Order: sequence, then structure tokens, then C-alpha cells
Amino acid sequence: MATKKFKCNICGYIHEGAAAPEKCPLCGAPASEFTELKKKGLFSDPNSNPYIIVYSTVMVVVVALLLAVASLSLKDRQYANELNEKKNSILQSLFAAEAAANDQEAADYIAARGISYDAFIRGIVLDSEGREIEGDDVFELLKDLPGAFADGKFPLFVAEDGRVVVPLTGMGLWGPVWGYMALEGDMDTVAGIVMAHKGETPGLGAEISTPKFQAHFVGKKIFRGDEFVAVSLRKGGATAENIDHEVDAITGGTKTSDGVSAMIYNSLEHYLPYLEAHRTAEAPAMSNATNAASHE
Repeated sequence: MATKKFKCNICGYIHEGAAAPEKCPLCGAPASEFTELKKKGLFSDPNSNPYIIVYSTVMVVVVALLLAVASLSLKDRQYANELNEKKNSILQSLFAAEAAANDQEAADYIAARGISYDAFIRGIVLDSEGREIEGDDVFELLKDLPGAFADGKFPLFVAEDGRVVVPLTGMGLWGPVWGYMALEGDMDTVAGIVMAHKGETPGLGAEISTPKFQAHFVGKKIFRGDEFVAVSLRKGGATAENIDHEVDAITGGTKTSDGVSAMIYNSLEHYLPYLEAHRTAEAPAMSNATNAASHE
């Protein structure tokens, strides 16, 4: 039979045996004053280190599982929201100038006129030669635009009126900056731009995401004659000789401004084969239209 332990409640004497003694050998207390000492399990004490470690581990696992389930259940909705946000940004880059002329926010202008991305825009993917290729989802490529560029895949959005929207990606002072630049049918004039950032300084670099700042890009040119120059942000203000290709940099936001300049140049550069080919095609069409008008 296993040995048990009994403790005297009067003097604390510990007795080992099958049962409590008839009386305590130290203080003479009867057997009724003895309490059997039960062995405690490893996790019986909630203040013990093993208990705390196991409890914490279980809670972490349970919470992680709950978050994973929630994430999976909301995945489709999250993707739909992200997709809708991208589509709205593309449309806003196209209609920013018209909205400003009507003293409206671009989103309100688009909504009021019932303009739909799906009805107005066609997403295509180009190769490094500016040729359209099949097999890739433009919005999947936007999830990792730097990676898509590195793979030689360049998503482009073509409006039914001949304008195009080029996605932009770069780095600001504190993290990624990105956006969409819309070009008129001449593939040269900026129709509008929408930009966003991950963590630029409020009141300084973060100004790139405001409609007021983005409005300065409307009407700028990305070509000087046949030379590609993009649009840059110039510290101290755009110069008279480059007024068509420069925007005033953000005061106090030099690093972000430099990042935006690099983003625009580096992103647009990938699309030069397409833009130059369509500029060439546009020139005879414009010339014919001008000749026809002169003979009326």
C-alpha cells in the first residue's frame, strides 16, 4: 500500500503511513486533528511557472486560430474592397481635372455622372517592347508592381476615349509611395494623378496624397520634343524654362519629393515603347484632322 502523509493541524507534525496516528507524538492531538496531504499536479498551482507557460501558449494558439478563421472568412470581402479602391483611384486620375473645374471632388464627380470602371476602362498587360500580352490579371500584378516590372510585365489601363493610366511605384522618405498617372490621348500631357503613401510625414511629405497638390500635375508634359523627361518635383519651385515638366516640390518634404520624381520617371520609362508608338500614330491623325478643318 502506498505511503500517505498526514499533517497535524495543531503542531504541524508530519506522519507517514496508511492512516493518521491515534494521537500526535509531539502534542498529543487526536487523529481527527490530522489532515491528509494530497500530492499536487504539475499544473495544479496557477502561480507556478509551468502553469503560466502552458496557459499562455494555449491562449496564443487559440487567438491565432480565431484570427486565421476571421481572415479567411473576410478574404473575399477584403479583396473586393481593395479592388474597388484601385478602380476608383484609376478613374479619379482620369477625371481629376474635370472634377476640379466643376469644384467637386473626383469621387463625387465620377459618382454623379455614373461613370463605371468596368464600362470605361480596359486593363491590359504589356511586355518590354510595348506589345500586349495575354494570361495575366492586371490587378494581381498590381499587388506586387515592383515584382511585375522586374518580370517584364507592365499593367496599363486604357480608357475608351483613348487616354491611358500608368501605375506608379516608388519609395518616399519612410516607405513605399504609389499611384496612377493618367495621360491624354497624345501620350504626353498629364490628365491627372492620384498618389498615396505608407507613412510619409503629416503636413510635409504626406501632402502628395492631397488633391490640392496632385492638381499641379494636370497639363504637364512628359516629353520635351522627342526626349522623355517625365515630370519632376523641383525644390525652390518650377523654373520658367521647364515649367511644362516641373512641379513645385513640397516645402520641408525634399526626400519625399525626390522619391516621387524618381517614381514617376522610373515607372513611366517602362512604358516608353508603347507611349512612343502611340505618339507616332497620334501625330498623323492630328495632322489629318487639322488639314480637314482648314479646308472647311
